[in-house]
Amino acid sequence: MTLREEIRETGLRARAAAAALARLDTAGKNRILAAMADRLIRDRRRIGRANAADMDAGRRAGLSDALLDRLRLTGPRLEAIAEGLRAVAALPDPVGRILGRRTRPNGLRIAKVRVPIGVIGIIYESRPNVTVDAAALCFKTSNAVILRGGSEALRSNQALADSLAAAGRPLGLPAAAIQLIRTPDRAAIRHLVRLTGLVDLVIPRGGEALIRAVAAHARVPVIKHYQGVCHIFVDRDADAEMALDIVENAKCQRPGVCNAVEKVLVHEAIAPAFLPRLAQRLEARGVELRGDPAARRLAPSLRPARASDWTAEYLDLILAVRLVPSAAAAAAHINRYGSHHSDAIVTASRAAQALFAAEVDSAAVYINASTRFTDGGEFGMGAEIGISTDKLHARGPMGLEELTTYKYVVRGNGQVRR
Repeated sequence: MTLREEIRETGLRARAAAAALARLDTAGKNRILAAMADRLIRDRRRIGRANAADMDAGRRAGLSDALLDRLRLTGPRLEAIAEGLRAVAALPDPVGRILGRRTRPNGLRIAKVRVPIGVIGIIYESRPNVTVDAAALCFKTSNAVILRGGSEALRSNQALADSLAAAGRPLGLPAAAIQLIRTPDRAAIRHLVRLTGLVDLVIPRGGEALIRAVAAHARVPVIKHYQGVCHIFVDRDADAEMALDIVENAKCQRPGVCNAVEKVLVHEAIAPAFLPRLAQRLEARGVELRGDPAARRLAPSLRPARASDWTAEYLDLILAVRLVPSAAAAAAHINRYGSHHSDAIVTASRAAQALFAAEVDSAAVYINASTRFTDGGEFGMGAEIGISTDKLHARGPMGLEELTTYKYVVRGNGQVRR
């Protein structure tokens, strides 16, 4: 059997499993999730040996310390993964929820009902915890899932997937509800994202190169975000201390994540007083600041910004600064150079807040808060499958509801259209 045929068989099995999943009730799904959590802890030694083999191979391959840290499964990390399964079990099940009802004059009763998407492919890098997180979220929403993790975590992912299957099988988990593509051959991704009619949605989780490669080859819908070029606009009516705290948090807490701020726009009316304070505070935290000519005149320690700085996602302790004359100009700049991820305004002006919220075209718009809150857990979703900067069908952090769609169930008593 060729690799293309093998991946197609995986899709066929997933499609059959999706139909079986639709028959599982919430209580049954929650029992399986709890059993999966217990099984991960029971299998910790086997999972640990698999992860140790991946770590050894990663060191020999020259993986960076950061990538090795993402790959590592310690005892506390495995316990946290198991606890995540229990947390998903505790979340409300969106499947079957009635979104709306209406009765037509002819007596037809129409209900809009939340239902699973069907078969979801998840393509991800490095982090083996995604194997469990993605499987849990898709299973809770009665979706069959096909997982394709990074080759550097292949043994760890296989061990985790085997534990999930072993726990769920005696309790009614369909055999192909959670499938892991076990070949490191990258051609498997290309075949997976072309399974029209079998795979309903693909969600890539990883760097921009991975997401663009998936989108370029896909023949099925893809939910994506390429970059997190996030902005904070400090308005003329901003509380300076609040603005300094927000910018420092958004840049320095975790600079290597997609909701960290990469650009700060400062209203030119307050820039002479605010910008030197910002430079002093961030440079003390090791941040390299790059500014436009107007900003550099007020804070000479800033390095000159290049044209590429306004669209760059640094994922590092680097920040670009520009002066703007108004909230409208800030919104225009963000819409032109940003990535439609997360952008914030700091201001006491209700008019500026309203303008910014209305005009900035981003998945999350913040007023007087850090962009670092764009996260499923922080939004009260309990867990997330990823963050989308698309507009269809999901936008922003994607929790359980974003892994569902809806259909109309129409009840009558013999009506025919005339």
